[in-house]
Amino acid sequence: MYLNKADILLGLQWGDEGKGKIVDVITPSYDIVARFQGGPNAGHTLEFNGIKHVLHTIPSGIFHDHVKNVIGNGVVIDPIVFAKEIKALAERGVDVKSRLMLSRKAHLILPTHRMLDAASEAEKGKAKIGSTLKGIGPTYMDKTGRNGLRVGDILEPEFQERYNALVEKHKKMLANYNYQYDITELEKEWMSGIDVLRSLTIIDSEHYLNQALLDGKKILAEGAQGSLLDIDFGSYPFVTSSNTVAAGACTGLGLAPSRIGDVLGIFKAYCTRVGSGPFPTELEDETGEQMRQIGKEFGSTTGRPRRCGWLDIPALKYACMINGVTELIMMKTDVLSGFETLKICTHYNLNGEKIDYLPYDIDPSKVQPIYKEVKGWNSDLTGMRSLEELPKELIEYIEFVEATLGIPVTYVSVGPDRTQTIIRGKVSA
Repeated sequence: MYLNKADILLGLQWGDEGKGKIVDVITPSYDIVARFQGGPNAGHTLEFNGIKHVLHTIPSGIFHDHVKNVIGNGVVIDPIVFAKEIKALAERGVDVKSRLMLSRKAHLILPTHRMLDAASEAEKGKAKIGSTLKGIGPTYMDKTGRNGLRVGDILEPEFQERYNALVEKHKKMLANYNYQYDITELEKEWMSGIDVLRSLTIIDSEHYLNQALLDGKKILAEGAQGSLLDIDFGSYPFVTSSNTVAAGACTGLGLAPSRIGDVLGIFKAYCTRVGSGPFPTELEDETGEQMRQIGKEFGSTTGRPRRCGWLDIPALKYACMINGVTELIMMKTDVLSGFETLKICTHYNLNGEKIDYLPYDIDPSKVQPIYKEVKGWNSDLTGMRSLEELPKELIEYIEFVEATLGIPVTYVSVGPDRTQTIIRGKVSA
């Protein structure tokens, strides 16, 4: 009989919600942290002891010595990025090898996957989807096309032959593009990365995680990107290539739905988006630029400036519904401290009709946000450590979100450091 259920932590917007920080904050309550989808397009930022850490593939529980970290079968791994990440952690004294395990079924990103990604995006011109050019999409395409290479393959004697066959297939595809490339140096670096992978603990993660639950261990499933970038439920086609919603934890880790416990949904007190795609509450003015500068809204993986806008309740409500969110975590409340008046999108105008849900198409030509104005909090939150210190305007903002969504906001972030987090109630485990 299963003694515990795995909790899920994921983003409810277009990514960049602050998942890395919160995983780090709540990890002491768990025994295992497991990433279930995505790849090095993720950039989970953690800050503590005055040092900023950015993780791309490795789970955010890696800084805690009592915690095992698992990269699940739903993740795609670039050995080059991965090896650099491990080296950077080792230089900071993190014992990665004793804390990290890889699923045998996780897929590998090849240098030619990156070339295919860049060639495809370049050909789209103005219709580009805003890919991070990390080879994520082509790797997932090979996965579903049953052509991919997996971590388990690197331990097989015929690995080189399998690699060569897939590269040849990619070269034939690249011949259809007007794109110049040379993978000679990348390939050498990639093979060195494969040696690093071989030095780590490679497991059948679905067996490991289910046995851990039977043994009474506490597991946190960590998502990457955000719910509105989900391949099925996001703003298609401007989405990522994996299932970023709670269901992705089942397929990306091998856990049955009945093994899932609480779902912790993270959102910013406002909205951001990187790359192309519709964004109903986007602010293309001084207010949006002010949010970007105060919030340091630049991609931790790509460095690209993030588009900024007001909080979108219909989109947030949709994300809570499809994920079955049980607790909400509000991030970056400190960024809004300089605004006298705040706006919250409570409804949309869809072709003249007032609606409170996320429709099939949120193109700006069809959907316009309807706002409620609220008073801002002109207070520096970054030094506050208790609920009693928070300004009443922020409390009212939080309570409005809770009342509208019917879900409690249990954690509130008032700054980037792990200590700048205020607890309002239960966070699972």
